[in-house]
Amino acid sequence: MKKILLIVCCFFLIVSCKKEESKGMDKTVATDDTVAKPAEFADPKYAEIGKKTLVAMEKGDMDSWMEIYADSAVYVWNSGDSLVGKPAIASYWKQRRANVIETIKFSDAIFLPIMVNRPQSVEAKGVWLLAWYKTTAKYRKGKEMTQWIHTDYHFDSHDKVDRVIQYIDKAAVNAALPK
Repeated sequence: MKKILLIVCCFFLIVSCKKEESKGMDKTVATDDTVAKPAEFADPKYAEIGKKTLVAMEKGDMDSWMEIYADSAVYVWNSGDSLVGKPAIASYWKQRRANVIETIKFSDAIFLPIMVNRPQSVEAKGVWLLAWYKTTAKYRKGKEMTQWIHTDYHFDSHDKVDRVIQYIDKAAVNAALPK
């Protein structure tokens, strides 16, 4: 009888310890969820905005393509070149799409909208759309060029793009342009 009583007591002791351990872990998980993460997924609507801009560029509808830009937007390439202000961005891309690029096609696009809560370096807080896409462009009186392009878009509080950083191999573009 004593052995049975001892076994039952040990059983209850083991079961009660496991419940306490489980409660402690639940509290830890709950606490972790309330701490602001450095970055998290943003609203998927930003991916849809990115998709619409690629469609507009393919069609040559540069007015629709420009709708997402804030008046003070800055467009920067990895080479260090940049455009400052919506009028400068519009002028450059409208001229380029009308007179330099005959056709352009984007495929295999990947969009990742993120909210940066705590910047790691020089990036701005807020919503960023990270985009990767295969680009095939045919240049007027030139050749065709295909490459993967990566573009980062930062959105202001009015859901307008105020900064673009585009990573492109300009050597491939220059090789396809007419000589």
